[in-house]
Amino acid sequence: MYDLLDIINNPDLKTEERLNALKIWQEIKKKSGLNKNSGEINNHVHTIYSFSPYTPAMAALKAFEAGLEAAGSVDHDSIAAAQEMIKACAILGIGGCVGFEVRVSFKNSSNKEGKPSFFSEKKLNNPDSKGIAYMTVQGIPKPYISEAARFLKPIREERLKRIKAMTVSANVLLRDAGYGEIDFMNDIYNESKYDEGGGITERHLLAAVAKKIISFCRKGSQVTESLESKMGVKVPPKIAVLLSDPDNPHYLYDLLGVLKAEFLPAIFIQPDENECISADRVTSYADSISAVSSYAYLGDVLDSPTGDKKEEKFEDDFIDDLFAELSRLNYKAVAYMPPRNTLAQLCNLHRLSRERGFMEISGVDLNNPRQSFNCGEVMLLEEFRHLTDTAWALIAHERLAGVDKKFGLFSSENPLASLKLEEKLAAYAGYGRKLDLFNPDESAFNMTEEINKGRLL
Repeated sequence: MYDLLDIINNPDLKTEERLNALKIWQEIKKKSGLNKNSGEINNHVHTIYSFSPYTPAMAALKAFEAGLEAAGSVDHDSIAAAQEMIKACAILGIGGCVGFEVRVSFKNSSNKEGKPSFFSEKKLNNPDSKGIAYMTVQGIPKPYISEAARFLKPIREERLKRIKAMTVSANVLLRDAGYGEIDFMNDIYNESKYDEGGGITERHLLAAVAKKIISFCRKGSQVTESLESKMGVKVPPKIAVLLSDPDNPHYLYDLLGVLKAEFLPAIFIQPDENECISADRVTSYADSISAVSSYAYLGDVLDSPTGDKKEEKFEDDFIDDLFAELSRLNYKAVAYMPPRNTLAQLCNLHRLSRERGFMEISGVDLNNPRQSFNCGEVMLLEEFRHLTDTAWALIAHERLAGVDKKFGLFSSENPLASLKLEEKLAAYAGYGRKLDLFNPDESAFNMTEEINKGRLL
């Protein structure tokens, strides 16, 4: 079993090798009894195709082991995980959906003259940049996955150039501290999945920095002491305790979190609008492939679960203006992460989404082995049960639109187009739960035949 897990999560193997190992694992698991279903979902899991300890097959397996009903991959600037994620979820018999995450510019929105907008000097949901926001495009139907990869290619290329330039700045600081330098190709590029359509992010650079520091200091309290004396990096006490343990299995990720908060600002190069294209370009593109464009709400941060965000204010002071702008930009949904937000924030998001007619998508931004695949008790509260329903609606949308674009949730040709969004989501949640999750594509085809005959309307 352990050898199988090593194969399933081996980033250097081919997709089919990982999936074959997952099939064997599933057959063994059937004989010993399947996991109890928690009733939860998670639509925002990162994989090795951006920065994560999990292959798509392992991400699906981790979701299954956590008792999730469904899981979705969302990688930075990349859709490369999609095919493996869909197949892995089908092997395990859980719902699967796919998408990507990009950063977009709000700097010239809200006006026709191209002047800086109200949002150009605001931190939206991005701790590193003003006027730049994270968004997701989710529920991408299978026939459009290759097209999405082509759309993302120039964005990946622009980010690659910027990370390469940031590496030069990082090397100045590393050299001055006596740690030695990073080799971009060996330490960053070759450690990524860029050649397979994956993205290279700031975390790839910071992981290389962390490894260089560990190599110089070796694991233990000396790492914290060295960071503070040589680079002026202050390590939070609770992280210092973790870094003092050389047997800490998450050492690299704990150190990376410190570097993201304390080291990255010193080398960060702001992205331009070739890399972070305008938000309306991405929402229009999502519409063209029958996918769901979604603003990824962060909210004011009091405590970061991954240790890589400082206490800071984001959208909450101007949330009403932001939602009005999202409507103008033709966003279809708002995504948020229950464990990261307070109950008051979640209730406000729900209210605003209903008022503006946005679909609500839930999921935990998973890219760290310390994070749980479960979304927390809030997902089980009655007032947030609808988030599970919308997850199933998203799955149904992805599968049915994969048969015919007219079955996309927001298609004007949808047989249910005349219904209110809430009614449509309820119907699609029902469709999602009726899918044969071990064979979702054939099941979706049969379902569209029934809908066309008026039997499931």
